[in-house]
Amino acid sequence: MREVIKSHILHLLQKDSTPRKLVHLEQELGVRGDLKAAFREAVESLCAQGRIIVGPGNVVRLPSVSNEITGIFKANPRGYGFITPEQSDVEGDLFIPANAAGNAMTGDRVVARIVRRRKDEGRLNGEIVRILDRAHKTVVGTLRQETTGWLVQPDGGDFSRPIQIEGINARAVRHGDKVCVQIRSYPTRSEPARGAITQVLGRPGGSDAEILAVIRRHGLHDAFDPSSLVEAANAKSAFNPHDTRGREDLAGTLVITIDPPDAKDFDDAVSLTRDPHGQWVLGVHIADVSHFVAEGSALDGAARERGNSVYLPGKTLPMLPEMLSNGICSLQPGQRRYTKSVFLSYNKDARVQSARFANTIIKSKARLTYLQADQVLKGDPAGLPRDVVALLHDMDALARNIEARRRRAGMLQLQAFANELVKDEAGHVIGVQPEDTSYPHTIIEMFMVEANVAVAALLDRYCIPFMRRIHPEPDSRALYRLSQTLRLLGVTLSRQPQRSDIQTVLDQIRDRTAALPVNLLVLRSLERATYSPASVGHYALAASKYCHFTSPIRRYADLMVHRALQGHLAGDADRIRRLHAFPDLVEIGEHLSRTEQAAEEAEKELKTVLILHLLSARVGEDVEGVVVSLTNYGAAVHLPEYGVEGLVPREALGPDRWQFDEQNQSLLGRHTGAILRLGQAMRVRIVDVHPAAGQLDLAPAVGLVVKLPERPRQQAARRGSSRRRRKNPKKRAS
Repeated sequence: MREVIKSHILHLLQKDSTPRKLVHLEQELGVRGDLKAAFREAVESLCAQGRIIVGPGNVVRLPSVSNEITGIFKANPRGYGFITPEQSDVEGDLFIPANAAGNAMTGDRVVARIVRRRKDEGRLNGEIVRILDRAHKTVVGTLRQETTGWLVQPDGGDFSRPIQIEGINARAVRHGDKVCVQIRSYPTRSEPARGAITQVLGRPGGSDAEILAVIRRHGLHDAFDPSSLVEAANAKSAFNPHDTRGREDLAGTLVITIDPPDAKDFDDAVSLTRDPHGQWVLGVHIADVSHFVAEGSALDGAARERGNSVYLPGKTLPMLPEMLSNGICSLQPGQRRYTKSVFLSYNKDARVQSARFANTIIKSKARLTYLQADQVLKGDPAGLPRDVVALLHDMDALARNIEARRRRAGMLQLQAFANELVKDEAGHVIGVQPEDTSYPHTIIEMFMVEANVAVAALLDRYCIPFMRRIHPEPDSRALYRLSQTLRLLGVTLSRQPQRSDIQTVLDQIRDRTAALPVNLLVLRSLERATYSPASVGHYALAASKYCHFTSPIRRYADLMVHRALQGHLAGDADRIRRLHAFPDLVEIGEHLSRTEQAAEEAEKELKTVLILHLLSARVGEDVEGVVVSLTNYGAAVHLPEYGVEGLVPREALGPDRWQFDEQNQSLLGRHTGAILRLGQAMRVRIVDVHPAAGQLDLAPAVGLVVKLPERPRQQAARRGSSRRRRKNPKKRAS
């Protein structure tokens, strides 16, 4: 509890740094009753950590920025990196130049000294002075045989210096192998890190080797312990789909699922009927995983440790054993399955009039893909039964009304610009294509959001503690910076915009070149959504109460919400209140937020590595790109055709002296006046590809500057004479 209150105190002071009295801070946070003791403890803890100051008159304020910060370091493959500060009074990440990173690796907790950059660079950077905690005991990298011995260059740019390998069996490895290394000693200024190979993963570029490398690098789980498998097998053998005790039998109701073509773990199904008054009744039916996974069991512990399933290109790491995730829990067509159902009645304006919750049994009539559903909505029934076709059209009409209602309420809808890999029959990546974004995706999304909101509102109303999905309001300074940067792209946004203002901008630029950088800028200005029991709400969805309920096969947070709902349905809410203490939920929420982020990073990394291997055969080719960020090092250019970013170093822009103007987000040639701006379309050439480092080197297909303009001889002579006079001041004075 104390940690949650600490987080809310810091968020409030960051949002509005105006000093205020303790009693006023207490009132703003809604602290009452038993929470007052925890509030006092939180304030004392923050004071002891130096993160807030309580001055005369019990006035609370943030401390001024010191010249040192503590935080988590994230390296870039090019040597530089960033530190995410722990201190609340430091705005944004701290940039660490390549020569100032010392021996730090990605994930290390470090202390850095803040140094102000030159005026032409416009921001703060730092130098790492101490490493407090090491994040990695093992690394994945590429093995090299040098004259000095065997070395491993870590993947992903986590660490720029190679690791010296000890006790190697030369018969078991080859130069160039992808390997996993256990670190035995960390580097110093004079000595390299040393380690031993624990596993040979294969040759770089091979799908299996790259998948295994990402799994090991991110510490993901790819196997279940025997106890978990035994419990899963027992649950499968005990399952009786015809046992209707305590459940409504909906096997005769028309229910369908819509999922990606390669999905096997069908969490959710949908029905849509009319009540006696002619109102729509939406049924959202979710796999009842809580029936099969007992809380506190070995299987539950394994699921909790994983936190979520991980969907890597070419391999799924399920949260639950496949006999459950792809078997008796999955809502397969024609199979009777246990579900928890939410029934929502709507009026003509698509507003919820009533909500009902029940344990049910369903039997899906059709398993559709999003593309199949889209074909039906565009007039091609695709051989589906008439009642399924009619249901899809009704679902489409209701979802569009729900979407319109939620947009009026302030829901944000960003463009994802996501790509998916195209593979041949052998599993090799042969291309990249945009992900399907047809409207059936939105249909299912709207229905799931409605169910999530309904469950959160129910549990909140009955004061049953549960794991919420929270998305805090963005920091006012972040929104101000967003407004200033968008102006440089010719996009007008007020300095303190409402959600509706942001959505208006997103709609206006939807089909423009600037759509990609604008969406990225908006996303970066928002807070990250996390799991917590705190009643914070969900900013992007404009929901005051929200949780994840609809994917318990693949997310542990949803499984926890199912158990809380079951406590309500069984009249046993008091037991849930006793078992799910607020501080315990805080700890679990932090863990689940970390596992979710790790899964996202692993998926993104593997996809990037595989695409870069594809691009390694296309060095020298020209492709279209968009400038999505600028630094003193050069321009990050996104390649829409492939969904990856590369760097155009400033020296590749042409023979000029290029300076980064942070205020105007541009690179300016001092001698020619040539300029490269954020959001600018740019045709680039693929110069070099480094898949293991996640690095793509680009250059303009045509340089911004071909050659410097020649200066008139008379002007050049005067400048030369001026330089000679500066070199000989005594002679000049005489």
